[in-house]
Amino acid sequence: MNVTRGKIAARGLTNCCPNCGGRTLFKEGSLFETNKACTRCGLRIERDEGFFLGSMSLNYGVTILGFLLPVLLLYLGGAFSGKVAAILAIVGAVGFPILFYRSSRSWWLMNYYLFLPQHLPANKGETPAGEDENI
Repeated sequence: MNVTRGKIAARGLTNCCPNCGGRTLFKEGSLFETNKACTRCGLRIERDEGFFLGSMSLNYGVTILGFLLPVLLLYLGGAFSGKVAAILAIVGAVGFPILFYRSSRSWWLMNYYLFLPQHLPANKGETPAGEDENI
């Protein structure tokens, strides 16, 4: 079964394995520890050492554009005082990346397979164990 780019995107946005759709990117009971491979289909998640450095950049960019820039614009527009904006910026600069961590890892993996879908085992003709065609 071929995994389309649409499925890869949907699975990436929901923090699922791009190959089988399992919720197996992170170790069970851990908020931050990534599995080395999908426990459902065996897809190597930790591709190479340093592979997920890009997710750190993605997380940084989303934090700046999605949180800190709006706080700055609202401050400049007069919605916040300087003190409130500073507190929001500090709390957001620490808290937002922590909350967005899992998504940034998943989105980075998703982007890799969006550009190289032929690298997925499902697209090479291999049938992973437990594959769910409905995801």
